[in-house]
Amino acid sequence: MKTFAEKVIHFNKTLSFSGTLPEGIRIMNPFKEDKKVNEISAAFYKKYYDDTDTRYLILGINPGRFGGGITGIPFTDPKRLADKCGIPFHGEMKHEPSSAFIYEMIDAFGGADQFYRKIYINSICPLGFTSINQAGKEVNYNYYDSRELTAAVYDFINQSIRKQIAFGVNTDTVFCFGTGKNEKFLRELNEEKKYFQKIIALEHPRFIIQYKTKLKQFYIDKYVSNFRKLI
Repeated sequence: MKTFAEKVIHFNKTLSFSGTLPEGIRIMNPFKEDKKVNEISAAFYKKYYDDTDTRYLILGINPGRFGGGITGIPFTDPKRLADKCGIPFHGEMKHEPSSAFIYEMIDAFGGADQFYRKIYINSICPLGFTSINQAGKEVNYNYYDSRELTAAVYDFINQSIRKQIAFGVNTDTVFCFGTGKNEKFLRELNEEKKYFQKIIALEHPRFIIQYKTKLKQFYIDKYVSNFRKLI
């Protein structure tokens, strides 16, 4: 029987989108764009997921440029990969605010070993997107930011969720990062596909860091409390 880690590693290595994207949208696939990403992410999953245990799934939105878009590990930027997971990263030590929040929460939960033994994180769309803003700067672009993009990746999203459930994911409850458009999309999708019995939506880390920084500890406690109710 393959381990959880082996299933994730295979999923990542074969992750690809072959559809047509709207004009001006670029897809980020670090597993195809940077050879070292497969090695880095494989080291992470072998460290924390080398077993056949079931886990609860967290679904974010899609990887960002400075976290999963670089390391191949959702909500794990190079700095947290090295400092919190003990896995070296040879390159620019980018900082992602969402990753910083998640690892503060993981510390409050009991540390990476305990957290990842029970929980697996990915995104509704496991590949990220970018566009060029009016200032000519590349910025993150979410799968739900245009109807055209949502339609283009709809089948890809469904296939990805089905494949990840087969890793050994508990389908009684799924956690959703994002209480706005991400939650709305997941609830509508789940109403149609019946992937999960229950969805628990939590405020997205980026929203917390950007708009609720003074309440950061409240949200860390909220996350941990919701996880502890099931684990």
